[in-house]
Amino acid sequence: MEKLLWCFLTLVSFSNMSDQAGMHKKAFVFPKESDNSYVSLNAQLKKPLKAFTVCLYFYTDLSMTRGYSIFSYATRRQFNEILLFWSKDIGYSFSVGGDEIIFKVSDIPVDPTHLCASWESSTGIAELWVDGKPMVRKSLKKGYILGPEASIILGQDQDSFGGSFEKQQSLVGDIGNVNMWDYALSPEEINTIYAGGTFSPNVLDWRELTYQVRGEVHVKPQLWP
Repeated sequence: MEKLLWCFLTLVSFSNMSDQAGMHKKAFVFPKESDNSYVSLNAQLKKPLKAFTVCLYFYTDLSMTRGYSIFSYATRRQFNEILLFWSKDIGYSFSVGGDEIIFKVSDIPVDPTHLCASWESSTGIAELWVDGKPMVRKSLKKGYILGPEASIILGQDQDSFGGSFEKQQSLVGDIGNVNMWDYALSPEEINTIYAGGTFSPNVLDWRELTYQVRGEVHVKPQLWP
């Protein structure tokens, strides 16, 4: 009986644990609104962040209906340590250390959309690139340092460390090609990423991703090039 129980617990553990094979040419699919479906990403991060770049693809038809979380990085001291969020009728919200700036856009995202967001502490310069095109640079949280012990969540907006999700902020759709670096990529590097290249991501590497899935989330082939 004890052996059977051990085998069962092992299978359950592996079904919810990280996928060592990575996610090349795959995407996470969140098929419906929820407050309990999400993906937790394991970062290769051992020291505080003084700069970063996050690049990813997402695909949803929610943009004209309501806001939703795109990328949520929380620490125990600040649950909006990094937050990329779509705000209906406003545009992209980019938060660092709890402070927020807005990048207004004229085009509502309806097709698979590529985003790159970068920030550096030394200057406070924040950049957002949408489908390979840069928005006007803005100032955000100059001199701040991000904590390394992070909870990184796709599909939900963390209002506490690793939790306190709201259904009306959840992503319904696809997300993939999530990569993160501990420095600000140059414009040339971001253009290369958008064209399908890579620069050895050293915080999150989609091709070597380890993660945990909770709730109703599926892994399917990506719908973008």
